[in-house]
Amino acid sequence: MYSPFTSTSPTKTMSTHQKALGVNLDPRRYGTFAEIGAGQEVVRWFFRVGGAAGTIAKSMSAYDMKVSDAIYGRASRYVCRERLEAMLDQEHRLNLERLRDVRGETTTFFAFADTVAAQGYRGGTECHGWMGIKFQAHPRDEDSQIIIHVRMRDTEMALQQEALGIVGVNLIYGAFAFNHEPELLVDSLLDGLSTSRIEIDMIEFSGIAFRRVDNRLMSLKLVELGLSGAAMFAANGSVLQPSEFFYRKPILVERGSFRPVCNVNIDMLRCAHDKFSQHPDVKGKEVAQVMEITMRNLKATGEIDRRDFLARADVIAACGMNVLISDYFEYYRLAAYLSQCTKERIAITMGVGSLRELFDEKYYTALEGGILESFGRLFKNDLKIYCYPLLDQGTDELTTCDSLTIKPELQHLYHYLLDRGGINNLDNFSRDCLSIFSRDVLRKIGDCDPSWEEMVPNAVAEVIKLRKYFDYQCHDTGCVTQV
Repeated sequence: MYSPFTSTSPTKTMSTHQKALGVNLDPRRYGTFAEIGAGQEVVRWFFRVGGAAGTIAKSMSAYDMKVSDAIYGRASRYVCRERLEAMLDQEHRLNLERLRDVRGETTTFFAFADTVAAQGYRGGTECHGWMGIKFQAHPRDEDSQIIIHVRMRDTEMALQQEALGIVGVNLIYGAFAFNHEPELLVDSLLDGLSTSRIEIDMIEFSGIAFRRVDNRLMSLKLVELGLSGAAMFAANGSVLQPSEFFYRKPILVERGSFRPVCNVNIDMLRCAHDKFSQHPDVKGKEVAQVMEITMRNLKATGEIDRRDFLARADVIAACGMNVLISDYFEYYRLAAYLSQCTKERIAITMGVGSLRELFDEKYYTALEGGILESFGRLFKNDLKIYCYPLLDQGTDELTTCDSLTIKPELQHLYHYLLDRGGINNLDNFSRDCLSIFSRDVLRKIGDCDPSWEEMVPNAVAEVIKLRKYFDYQCHDTGCVTQV
């Protein structure tokens, strides 16, 4: 039996033409297309392949700002999530009000919308857009929704429009064909494209069809597949679009494994924030703080362990912190990414051990200019590094960025960065935290040594015990074997 949502070959990716036609030939799908900016590139596919009369109730573009405000209400910006959601809500509501009584028993209604800033006539535009679909998976079903944020990498408007049309078709087709398998949907978003043309740095599933979807795992999937170099979510698990979250804010990042978050991680961030917030360019401004985990860290044992990832995400959330997952192992790449998100100051806090590694030339062999090029990129926009001291538990000796020993041939470079304020010492630390290391906490958890609880924030200890994270196997009455 023919299905418009089945490829002719199980191993062959369906073309954009096949996907658009598949949607048009399914008599259950009926809805509205509302597109602002860059032309009506998505709906054009559905008109072009034929059979559109059975799918399209309305196609429109409220291109003029005053017209857009009159239809959807005022928004702080026109290319933003707020505007997209207003479009989806309005158009889907109208479909249901006008058509549910007539054909609601056999039809699944949908509203697709996008609001896009493509390459302008004079250039210089940030080329990105918000795209989403609100739909019923089954007739009379409750609503479900998918929202994505895209960045266009093509340098010509025509190519950007073409790419937008393709990813829009992929999203609509995926919503209908893969709503029961959202990971396949994510896999299919760039069918017919490449990451050199489109980047997807945010995706959020919501509604009845996705009630069991953990959007944190979907964010991880974006970075794992290379659809984006970074993805972000809040302490409450909601997905964040990094450039919107960081917009016009100074940024402070702490990189770590966070297995688990320990008191020393919290103290390091506190110390750096206290120093950074007193910088003349930062004082009085809200600092966007984030804990970052790299894909290399998540793949340290080979494949990503999803339970381990969720354990880290949950203990970070217990501290009220936002999480950034990035594929930017090199700090200069992380700095370049963050500088695209804000024009304000950027700071990274790290321990002495990480600072020492930063001066290891083996990490920069792929760069033509080696370590000098990497540091030129890292400190290009006057980035600040705040260094947390290291306590030698054997000698009780403290190593700070002032006393750190670097290879002789790099000493001059190191002291240059130290003298000009690129590297800064944190002297406002809590000495009680210096003897805490995550590896010791993990060992104590595995050994059922209750002293680990004093080494982490109370909220983190509660989450670990409640959800049996990091091989926790102990009850108040002693150790038990975990099933």
